[in-house]
Amino acid sequence: MRTISPLTNVFDRMVTLSRAMDDAVGTGTGDPTWAPSLDASETEHGWVVDIDLPGVAPESVDVVFDRNALTVRGTRQRVEGDKTRAGIRERAMGAFERTLRFPQHVDSEKISAEFRHGVLTITVPKAESARPRKISVQADVAR
Repeated sequence: MRTISPLTNVFDRMVTLSRAMDDAVGTGTGDPTWAPSLDASETEHGWVVDIDLPGVAPESVDVVFDRNALTVRGTRQRVEGDKTRAGIRERAMGAFERTLRFPQHVDSEKISAEFRHGVLTITVPKAESARPRKISVQADVAR
C-alpha cells in the first residue's frame, strides 16, 4: 500500500534535486564521476532506498547517515585483461556519491543495508514518535 501525502511529493522532489546536483557537481575529486539511479519510497514504517550499482563490489561501497542525511559513495572499477582494446565504452566508471536528506523522525540506530544482484537496498526506519498511532475516543460519560 502506498501512502499519498505531501511528504511523498517533497521526497520525490528531494530525489530529483539530489540527482541534478550529483550530475552537475559530481564528487569534486577530479576522478570521472557518475550518479547511479535510485528509487526511494515511503512506507508506514520508514523509507526504502534502492540504488542500482551493477559492477560495483559491495566492499567498495560506503553508507553513512549523519545529521539526517544518508550518503552512499563508492567506486566502480573497470576490469580489463592484459590484451583488451576499447571498442565501445558507455558504462561510467570511477567514483560516485548520492546523498538524500530525511525528516528528523528517523531511527538512525536501525538503518540497514543489503546488497543483492547489483542493487543496494537501504531501509531507513521512522522513529516510533513519527509512526501513526490509533487514538481511542472516549464515550460521553455521565458525571
